[in-house]
Amino acid sequence: MSMENIAGARKPAKREDEHTVAGEHRMMRRADREVTNPEQIAAIVAACDIVEVAYADAEGLTIVPLNFGFDYDEATGKLTLWFHSAPRGRKLDAIRAAAGGRLPVAFTMQTDCEVVAGRTTCNWGEAFKSIVGNGTASPVEDLDECRHGLQTLMAQQAHMPNVEFTDAQVRSVTVWKIESDYFTTKVRTKPVPRESAAAATTSRCAATPPPVKPS
Repeated sequence: MSMENIAGARKPAKREDEHTVAGEHRMMRRADREVTNPEQIAAIVAACDIVEVAYADAEGLTIVPLNFGFDYDEATGKLTLWFHSAPRGRKLDAIRAAAGGRLPVAFTMQTDCEVVAGRTTCNWGEAFKSIVGNGTASPVEDLDECRHGLQTLMAQQAHMPNVEFTDAQVRSVTVWKIESDYFTTKVRTKPVPRESAAAATTSRCAATPPPVKPS
């Protein structure tokens, strides 16, 4: 992952002067782990199978893991997540009860998660790729838009793009979506073991011929 920003200047490893301010988005503290490349972001979303969606309703805060499909516009950065549900349930009730049928939500998804052992218990960690964001959930009524949402689900979950759905099949489920207005992408790569790094260095040194002395 490149450490260079658009202007070509090196990003700081950490942003230690960030604070939470109402109405603003706090920048990621670990700038060295932030991903802003659209192609990399699209690849990370495509590698995820589950998204956890959090919201509040009359009962209180809750979170639910869901299968999803997605559209991601690399040019604009717009991310839309697609879902299907039974006609009734807590999620749909919350969306319909929200003002204008638009429910504020938060979401997260992860992939390539692996525990990384450390030399001491305090040095253990985890390698991962993750997305965390906010958005608005709303029901989808248009038949063609519902069909598109179901097709993205099949493409993401079954790796079957462009599946055809009849009108009856589309009407048999409820389709809804989350339009994200803000999200961040973070990657913590698995460190190379010291033994492997040392072996690689030794291999490179062994493969380098000694300099030839002039006669």
